[in-house]
Amino acid sequence: MEFTSTDGARRYDELVRVAGRAIIGLDFDGTLSPIVDDPEAAHIHDDAPDVLLDLAREVAAVAVITGRPARQVLDLGGLEEVGDALASADADLYVFGQYGNERWSSRSRRIITPRPPRGLASFERELTGVLRRADAADAWVEDKGLAVAVHTRRLDDPDAAFQRLLPLIRNLAKNNDLITEPGRNVIEVRSSGMHKGLAVRTLVEELDAGAFLFAGDDLGDMEAFEAVAELRDAGLPTLLVCSASAEQSALVPLSDVVVKGPEGVLDLLRRLTADARDA
Repeated sequence: MEFTSTDGARRYDELVRVAGRAIIGLDFDGTLSPIVDDPEAAHIHDDAPDVLLDLAREVAAVAVITGRPARQVLDLGGLEEVGDALASADADLYVFGQYGNERWSSRSRRIITPRPPRGLASFERELTGVLRRADAADAWVEDKGLAVAVHTRRLDDPDAAFQRLLPLIRNLAKNNDLITEPGRNVIEVRSSGMHKGLAVRTLVEELDAGAFLFAGDDLGDMEAFEAVAELRDAGLPTLLVCSASAEQSALVPLSDVVVKGPEGVLDLLRRLTADARDA
């Protein structure tokens, strides 16, 4: 765990002092789950459920805010079981899937989801031709229901394929009134109605949060970082945590704390739990 400045250390201390009113927002891939070549084989870090259970007893709520579908994250993370355990402790767990378009909580126990965005079906029909033109026909296309994700990680040169595809997919998405969300060797296309920053603001407003920590790892978390920075400027105690890797460093300059992957995130959450308990 490395504070990026004296301000980062100060912000951590401020958050600890009001931890009982804090919301802890966490990305999934690269933050709670190690990045793997096959996203379907991803799994939450073995220690994460116990860490989240301990943490949730000391804060207002824990929220997983991810680009994955909510059902997928619940299954990969065993989060329904975590929610069951938290219910007995009168603590709350939220899952915001597909950048906030889907929502689940340990109290409601059901996934709330809208209809797929207009234009998505047309985008998918035209996508095959785009992949061929970019010499990326073997890229894995993941249909998320409310979004489509094109993964280049399995290709021979994933970074080069990503760079060839991004402008082409971005243009196709724009023609279908959709937006593009680049991540680690993945390009996601979805509607513009919701993003992680709005999920952050929704939680703050609904729960009357007294502080907010967000941890993420790549460009898909940028809007959440920006929303938390706005909350900080408005006077709310906040902490921005980057789960850094050799592949992605865009969030480092914006962060108060930099840690090494999911293991580092969990170490930080353990420390926060202990410090909040002793405060």
